[in-house]
Amino acid sequence: MAKMIHSMIRVLDEAKACAFYRTAFGLEVAERLDFPEFTLVYLSNAETGFELELTVNKGQTTPYDLGNGYGHLAVSVADLDAEHARFEAAGLAPRKIVEFAPAGTRIARFFFVADPDGYQIEVLERSGRFG
Repeated sequence: MAKMIHSMIRVLDEAKACAFYRTAFGLEVAERLDFPEFTLVYLSNAETGFELELTVNKGQTTPYDLGNGYGHLAVSVADLDAEHARFEAAGLAPRKIVEFAPAGTRIARFFFVADPDGYQIEVLERSGRFG
């Protein structure tokens, strides 16, 4: 079987991206690899072995076009209400909490937040299949 180990996104400003992911999700730099044309920054925390890889292409001066193919990253948290309040207090501009309950059965509780490059991140309450 395959084991998911990381997902990569391209970011314009390494410092802004690292600060956002540190503040929002407690992700710290696990490794930083600098090459002549780009830098790879691997972010992780103690909650999971999965990492977020930030690719910083040197010389890129305009925001990336995210297109219509990218969906979102997702993380789970124990206390969604507390995390939403913490995001608001930190100025991260989370969207409202959604209770997704088609046909009356709650499937998930979540909110979305965008990182400095416009990537969407879904913050899910740890319950049901997301427990």
